[in-house]
Amino acid sequence: MLARAVRSGLAESYHDGAIAVFDEAGSILLEVGDIDRPYFFRSAIKPFQATISLEAGADLNREQTALAAASHGGQPVHRAVVGSILAGAGLDESALRCPADWPLSPSAHQQLIAGGATAPQPIYHNCSGKHAAALAACVAAGWPTGMYAEPDHPYQVRVRELVSELTGEEVGPVGVDGCGFPTLRGTTRGLARAFTRLAFDDRFRPVRNAMMAMPALTSDTDRPEAALMQWLPATVKGGAVACAGVAVTGRLGLAAKCWDGSNQALYVGVIEALDRLGILEPVARQGLAPHARPELLGGGAPVGRLEPALP
Repeated sequence: MLARAVRSGLAESYHDGAIAVFDEAGSILLEVGDIDRPYFFRSAIKPFQATISLEAGADLNREQTALAAASHGGQPVHRAVVGSILAGAGLDESALRCPADWPLSPSAHQQLIAGGATAPQPIYHNCSGKHAAALAACVAAGWPTGMYAEPDHPYQVRVRELVSELTGEEVGPVGVDGCGFPTLRGTTRGLARAFTRLAFDDRFRPVRNAMMAMPALTSDTDRPEAALMQWLPATVKGGAVACAGVAVTGRLGLAAKCWDGSNQALYVGVIEALDRLGILEPVARQGLAPHARPELLGGGAPVGRLEPALP
């Protein structure tokens, strides 16, 4: 159990899930729920996809690297950096194979509508940074750009090999993610192993440092991933349907999954786990309070909270 919603003194819902935490030696520090039940990792593996883009030769600066690992909000700065990745590879937005979408951020969506936008675009998609970085990698490595999202493309094969190595698991057969990329399956145990490597290995330093330095580029300013990276020396990446990995630099790797898909409940459990492990300083605990115990409203006023329920 990760969390429960308590309204007017009564628990009205419970959110089951799994958490696994490892140290550098591979010892398990915390285990909650069924950490061997498989699911799709979705965007939680973007730090490793960004690593493959860099290793294939994509020439990305720190801002561009942060966007390569992002599920961004579609703010003007996000779209500008994605455009710069494409331009650096000699490409434009027409090369993107992610579907047309409106920005994930409501404010960015509203701003576009107010400015006269009438249709969704691929560059607005929250995964467009990952797609642009993959295209830059293809150009640098001499791989075909037209089919870069196909499972048998050299870029995708390298991603699959890396994630399998890091998780210690067979990550296929693959599914199809919302953005059209292959999505890999595995367990909370495996994802925690991968984020432990992200926390310690020099191989991942460029992506780790970029994400930690620019959480608002990797996420958006009001999301729990950005809040955690603002208050902790950590790399945090969430995936759709409530999964996430946390790499606390030089300390530990954590993965979590909420089975009912509640992102709020997921991060209530994640923050509680980090607190139990002694990761949160008092000032961080205070700063993360809105995500650690989100208020429930009744008649426009607080009447309860989503509370941690780890055993």
